[in-house]
Amino acid sequence: MRVVLQRVSRASVTVDGRVVGAIGRGLLVLAGAAADDADDDRDWLARKIVRLRVFPDGAGVMNRSVADVGGEILAVSQFTLHASTRSGNRPSWSGAAPPEVARPLFDALVAALARELGRPVSTGAFGADMQVALVNDGPVTIVIDSRRRE
Repeated sequence: MRVVLQRVSRASVTVDGRVVGAIGRGLLVLAGAAADDADDDRDWLARKIVRLRVFPDGAGVMNRSVADVGGEILAVSQFTLHASTRSGNRPSWSGAAPPEVARPLFDALVAALARELGRPVSTGAFGADMQVALVNDGPVTIVIDSRRRE
């Protein structure tokens, strides 16, 4: 799985003019699944996201996690994270899991994030045309790939 993680002051997802998910201070997680992602990828990623120290401590040093600051998580499925731009100008999506595979993988990631965080995680609407609004705090934006683990 691949994620783009953004530390936010607030974020929301709107579908057809209706807000379907929203958070205050926390992390916006844009997540893309590959067809061969496994439970280990999901569990490692959930632990990494919840424990990643990207929030400032009293001295202004990024030394606190989303759990430490009582923050929230908004997870949004985004197959385009597996785009390949190697050939031509039209991205290829062949690295992304098809919807019937991606949806259970994404749902399992959301459940793992909630388990690690100790409270529910907000989401967008899988497969919908979503408008994502956010205030990136910092800005802090990090790309994490469960296969690379760096």
